[in-house]
Amino acid sequence: MGKKSKRVRSGGGAAATQSSSSMPAPPSPAMLVDENVSASADRPTKKMTNAQRQTASIEEEEETMDNLRFQDPYIDEYEEEEFLDDGDDAGAAMEGGDDGDGDRKISAARDPHHFDGQDVIRSWNPLTSGPLAPGEKLEVDPTAYKMLHGLTPEWPSLSFDFIRDDLGENRTRFPHTAIVAVGSQADRPDKNKLTIMKLSDLARTGVVKTKEEEEDEMLGEEYNPDEDSDDSDDDDDEEEDDEVADVDPVVEHFSLRHEGGINRIRVMPQHSEVVATWSDAGTVNLYDVRGILDTFNRSAGGGDDGRGGGKFRRDPFFVYQGHSTEGYAMDWSRVKAGQLATGDCDGNIHLWQMANGGAGGSWNNSSFAVSATYAPSGGNIDQPSIEDIQWSPTEATVFATAECGGYVKVYDVRCKDRAMISNKIHSNGADVNVLAWNGLVSNLLATGADDGVFTVWDLRNFQPSPASGADTLSPLARFTAHRNPITSLEWHPTDESMIAVSDEAGTYIYDLSIEEDEPNEDSGTGGGSGGEGGEIPPQLLFVHCGSESVKEVHWHPQVASMVMTTALTGFSMFIPSNL
Repeated sequence: MGKKSKRVRSGGGAAATQSSSSMPAPPSPAMLVDENVSASADRPTKKMTNAQRQTASIEEEEETMDNLRFQDPYIDEYEEEEFLDDGDDAGAAMEGGDDGDGDRKISAARDPHHFDGQDVIRSWNPLTSGPLAPGEKLEVDPTAYKMLHGLTPEWPSLSFDFIRDDLGENRTRFPHTAIVAVGSQADRPDKNKLTIMKLSDLARTGVVKTKEEEEDEMLGEEYNPDEDSDDSDDDDDEEEDDEVADVDPVVEHFSLRHEGGINRIRVMPQHSEVVATWSDAGTVNLYDVRGILDTFNRSAGGGDDGRGGGKFRRDPFFVYQGHSTEGYAMDWSRVKAGQLATGDCDGNIHLWQMANGGAGGSWNNSSFAVSATYAPSGGNIDQPSIEDIQWSPTEATVFATAECGGYVKVYDVRCKDRAMISNKIHSNGADVNVLAWNGLVSNLLATGADDGVFTVWDLRNFQPSPASGADTLSPLARFTAHRNPITSLEWHPTDESMIAVSDEAGTYIYDLSIEEDEPNEDSGTGGGSGGEGGEIPPQLLFVHCGSESVKEVHWHPQVASMVMTTALTGFSMFIPSNL
């Protein structure tokens, strides 16, 4: 049965602003008729439809051998249109009435969320939309993704990190493969695990069929015209990509014992077999997962590197208990191999140096030397927790920290016992949860805070401006559209202006190279732009939502524009359609 469509003739739009008290009650939608028909009692009230006319014409002509009728196997369907009579009726239909209990009723004829008794799909954005009403749920739009896969683990995960492979850089051809180290947050400390997963056959999803493919599927192969034998290789490649969309992803995994819940996981860039974990038991653990990676490699038809022998250790080769309490801040240097920085909730920062890193193909408890380098200091001495740490992408001795009380500090390991720069970037004292150092433009630093503000700084001007006041800093951009605390930030590995941001409600991709046509003076400080008052920033390219309590987001370092997130409800892996 075809859908009914309704046309509203509002008489130049004036009817929408009239008061309902001066209008007659609108007729029932099923009773609406055209005003030219109802105005005259002499005219017929029912007209012959097109189908009736066609049937009458055929019956008048007798079928003979010279005049055979064509029998169409498909029945023509006609859509009937109902008209709201005039501007008064249109305006009345837009006004709400009250029932006997005083509750406002909205009929299906004018409810924007219903049509002919069916729910209407409407877009929802966590930055501008209100909370979901009871009974409402989010449904994914498959056309928004080139690829979208989800995975629900046994226990939620606060943190994960990609492990580099030897399948190539900047990969775009489907299906994709990714190796990930994830940590658990179990209900008991002895149930926690460090899991190394290989996700393969991550195929393209939401493939849109061409018109020819839809016709072939509907009519069958016997109606297919013969295809040209000289199809191009490009067409063959596209067909292959479409075919793999039906392939199911494959998950291979090995789990290792871990004492306590895992607050943070980071993989050493120069030696991808070394995985560091921050435990909520207050220890930092280093694992050697080379044997697991060799097993993955052999399962894919390759060999191992000759050092793992297909065996792997199930316990960490190094356990450090020098911190006074647990922590979340942890990062490996991308410039100097084996250099690690860890920060705890008491404000202490410890530096790690590789002693005999992997000499002879093995890692042990003498492979690293650790020193307690920095103690709490500065204006946030009363709440000194180190929330995040990032090494400089170009300087082997410089790193930055995000701290409670609204502080960001920059350290140089050649200067002991104090920070080189200490700035309070949030005057309201909101904790700075995360920060990210741009790997392609080393003077750009992004921060995310507990008040939902996401800010980009130029470290060449990361000092208070005397003209603006001693405590005032001028950021490159400030985004205030987020309603929840920022939980993670990461710059795109190959695009200097693109950054992924997550808060409790979703994951967002911004392109900071996009300029606002008409800058809003109230949108930010220092020439920045953002979305206050329910406005969407023009730099926002993509929103991925539907997960509950998103905690971390990462770009895959080798698969072009592939993003992975972890949340209370599980993992998501996707590639936006507009990237």
